[in-house]
Amino acid sequence: MEEKIKIILKKYNININNTNINYFIIFFNELIEYNKHINLTSIVEENEVIVKHFLDSAFPHFLIEQNAKVLDIGAGAGFPSLPLKFVRDDLKITMLDSLNKRVIFLDHIIKLLNLKNTNAVHSRIEEYKQKEKFDYVVVRAVASLSTLIEYALPFLMVGGFFLAYKSSNVEQEINIENALKILGGKIEKVLNYDIEGNKRTIIVIKKIKACNNMFPRGKNLPKLKPL
Repeated sequence: MEEKIKIILKKYNININNTNINYFIIFFNELIEYNKHINLTSIVEENEVIVKHFLDSAFPHFLIEQNAKVLDIGAGAGFPSLPLKFVRDDLKITMLDSLNKRVIFLDHIIKLLNLKNTNAVHSRIEEYKQKEKFDYVVVRAVASLSTLIEYALPFLMVGGFFLAYKSSNVEQEINIENALKILGGKIEKVLNYDIEGNKRTIIVIKKIKACNNMFPRGKNLPKLKPL
């Protein structure tokens, strides 16, 4: 597995040392073991985990500045934040998830690998108090972009960036002018790329002004009634 990870990361210009590659291996083993008891991922085959979880999560690391404070909303099993941390030890990572079983798993990985400047928080996003504290927010989720914007932008400092990991079919989702206007965001770039035959998109949104403290709304309104 070590050689597979080295080859695939190097192919996409991600260079890390042997210690950090070992992080991926330990993480994989723990993920598969925990997944027998807790539903963390439906992707469990080694090559698929390497490409669809590890590489997909780590690939956009070059979009993030050095020593940035990064919030991963709905971190789940730690994607994309843990692979980002493995290839960018300088990052200060906070992983947020509403399911305590997942947070327990994330805490286990943090302690097992002795990861510095990395923590997991059990909270619903609308109850999380750390607004305008982060340089970057990352989300790899199936919700619509208008919903994700409302979850992400309130936690960015003005001048910070939201990186939305999406599939390639995002044309309809880009029509989000109203949400951007209300939440103080601007689409900075849309990066389309291919990793091992999987077409992916990163939408980079910059926070250009502060938004009302009422966001994100509770009662699941960002999903039920997007801005």
